[in-house]
This record gives sequence, structure tokens and C-alpha cells, in this order.
Amino acid sequence: MSDPSIPCAIVTGASSGIGQAIALKLLSEGWHVHGLDVAPSKLGHGQFSSWAVDLTQTHELESTLDQIVAKQIPQVLVHAAGILRVGSLGELDMQAGHLMWQLHVDVATRLANRILPIMKQAQHGRMILVGSRVSNGIAGRSQYAATKAAILSLARSWAAESIAEGVTVNVVSPAATDTPMLKDPARVGTTPRLPPIGRLIQPDEVAALVAFLTRPEAAAITGQDIAICGGASVLR
Repeated sequence: MSDPSIPCAIVTGASSGIGQAIALKLLSEGWHVHGLDVAPSKLGHGQFSSWAVDLTQTHELESTLDQIVAKQIPQVLVHAAGILRVGSLGELDMQAGHLMWQLHVDVATRLANRILPIMKQAQHGRMILVGSRVSNGIAGRSQYAATKAAILSLARSWAAESIAEGVTVNVVSPAATDTPMLKDPARVGTTPRLPPIGRLIQPDEVAALVAFLTRPEAAAITGQDIAICGGASVLR
């Protein structure tokens, strides 16, 4: 068993980008972080445990969660793993759409189904899902936007089921963020739109909001989609 005095968090997508920034932020605040990703994380920290797991493979994911829960009850669950595949009508890739749905929606569902009941029994917990500013729909990214929209409905439903037991569920939705995803060859031909502040959102900015949502001061915030948009939602 891990030291019960050290709070435990699970973060998916911890090997890079937003997920890595969140893992680092939680580590800096004294958490023991279990990082789940298809690529092993290179974070060197005594309170970080790296789990190389294909999140879309049910058995792999459930086996990993079982091993973590056997060591310590997680108080925070962050689903930050994600991919972006683009395409316009007539050029939509059904396989890519299925993969995004698996990773963004199905994995979130499996994570919640396994961990949220444990949090409810413990009468405390936080689940945070990384969404996107494009969840309302955007040309050329319909499949991606649909998966992020689904996350919002899941979060609100789970929040309603869990708030009486002291568990909150929220979505943090950044605009275009400066991560390796922006350089992914799969998004060739689509240039990220800079928000009105004139720069990309930084992963550390997303991580700071996620960290706040884990704190006691955020206990009354649940079922919300919180945008980090750099002004994009006010200037349309």
C-alpha cells in the first residue's frame, strides 16, 4: 500500500502536453500521481508512477485501474488523453472518428464507472475531463467536436449522480493550446485559430485550473464546462 497520508491522483495522457502539465502541477502540490498513457512518461519524481497502457484496450485499462486501487484510493481522476483528427464532409475518416470516440468518450466512461463509485463510497472525490472550445461545433472538425460535446453530457450526468456523496465532476475546455497535438501530421491543412489574446493557451494555464478544482475551495463547483478561451467566447 502507498502512504495513505499522501493524496492520490490518476491522470491520463501524462506523457506530454496538457496531461503532463497537470501531472507536474499536482506533483508540485504534494500529490502522488499515477500517469496513464500509451507512451511511458519520462517524468522523474519520487511520487510519480508511470503506467504504459493503451487506454482504448479495455482489459489493459481495467487491469491497470485495479492495480492502482489496490494500493490507494484515488481522490482525483483527470482524463486528459486525447487525439485530433480533422476532415470535412466527403472526406471524413470513419476509423479516425471511431478512435476519437473510443479515447475521449468510451475511456472516460470506463474510468468513471470504475473510480467514481469508490469516490462516492469514500464521500470525497474530484473528476475533471479535458474538453474543448470546439464542442459546440466547428467546420472541418465535426467528429472531434462531437466527442467533446458528449463529454459535457457525461460530466453533467455523473455530477448529478455524485454530488450528494461529496464528489464533483467538471470539464475544463481550452481553446487552441500549445502542445505537440498542434504539430501532429494528421492535422495538416488546418491552422489553429489564435484566440483574441493573440497567443495560444499554455498547458500550465490549463493545469492551474485543474489543480484549483481539486481543492476544498472548489467543492461547490460541479457539472460545469469551464472555458479557458483567451477571449474567444466573448468576441465572436
